[in-house]
Amino acid sequence: MFRRIIRKRRSAPTLAGISLEEELALIRVELMYGLRVNREAYLRRKVDERNEMASRMREREPAEMLADLRGSLDRAVRPTMVETVVDLHSRRQARTTQDPEPA
Repeated sequence: MFRRIIRKRRSAPTLAGISLEEELALIRVELMYGLRVNREAYLRRKVDERNEMASRMREREPAEMLADLRGSLDRAVRPTMVETVVDLHSRRQARTTQDPEPA
């Protein structure tokens, strides 16, 4: 059923096509939120973003881009200064000395 919907809705091939994963995500948005996604506008935006990324990459030196990526990675995985130690014995509830009630 989904293949028929995807095949029917897919427009003519362009410079930037909509992948199967993207098409499924767009269908999911339409079904979940009751929205209509304009595929042509989506493709235009995708092409614009690709062109913008290409122009950014042309303007910068590879070493500069690598340094930025390393900085982003360092910020993303910054280790905590103090490791948190949890005492599991203190978290356990005090055990009662009585036997549980009979079933």
